[in-house]
Amino acid sequence: MSQRSLPVPDGLAGERVDAALSRLLGLSRTRAAELAAAGHVQVDGRPVGKSDRLLAGAWLEVEIPEPQAEAPPVVAEPVPGMRIVHDDDDLVVVDKPVGVAAHPSPGWTGPTVVGALAAAGYRISTSGAAERQGIVHRLDVGTSGLMVVAKSEHAYTTLKRAFKERTVDKVYHALVQGHPEPTTGTIDAPIGRHPSADYKFAVTAAGKPSVTHYEVLEMLPAASLVEVHLETGRTHQIRVHFSALRHPCVGDLTYGADPSLAAKVALQRQWLHAMRLGFEHPSTGRRLEVTSEYPEDLARALGVLRDTYA
Repeated sequence: MSQRSLPVPDGLAGERVDAALSRLLGLSRTRAAELAAAGHVQVDGRPVGKSDRLLAGAWLEVEIPEPQAEAPPVVAEPVPGMRIVHDDDDLVVVDKPVGVAAHPSPGWTGPTVVGALAAAGYRISTSGAAERQGIVHRLDVGTSGLMVVAKSEHAYTTLKRAFKERTVDKVYHALVQGHPEPTTGTIDAPIGRHPSADYKFAVTAAGKPSVTHYEVLEMLPAASLVEVHLETGRTHQIRVHFSALRHPCVGDLTYGADPSLAAKVALQRQWLHAMRLGFEHPSTGRRLEVTSEYPEDLARALGVLRDTYA
């Protein structure tokens, strides 16, 4: 990802962000609008939308992602077990099952959230890249739980900003190996690409700032149930942070989990679930809180360990 930083010249005072970027950087206005909608444009350190107006002398920072392989088109395909938790004119919150991606990507041929919504007749925001329109945050394929998808353009811009400014309350439950000490704490460690495995991430000095807060809810034989509050939202953040502490999520073989424990509880993926989401509704301003129960495979695995105490 390349980055440009420059002051707003007098001649562009009062211009919309998308129009000004188009002139300054030689981008199409559509591309400039996409960068703003995705949270890649800041003025004086704060994210701005495509229609915000610029002031002369303000400091403009633009992140320009590197071109990626073209993603496959969205395929309308129903996803059994995907539940609608909340639905209104601006947004829809889904309870995503394991094995479902947020959106199409190169190399992924399975079901997606956007494909399931399309099959159900939902019209979502057209902001963002074509294959992930309406997507304001993501969950790993192997992670279940709550995801919010924008239906209106206003909701897309507002929710993207909320996630970038860390005003969204994101709460996960994870079953991790061993017993973390202390039982309540914060993991503040930068995350970047793994130096020797491109499909993985790792704690690395060159990574992006990443902060995870946790509290142990229950200690079990060989594992602990923890509640996790994410301050940042890096790819694989919870999995990487707990692996770095030598307490990987149970079943997460990619990040060093014990395969024998995963087999004991009959778990085919990491024990990680997005339990709660809380944010200000983009139109009403009222606080919206949604929750999700553990899916069957996670509940069963937890039950196996609890039964060893019985």
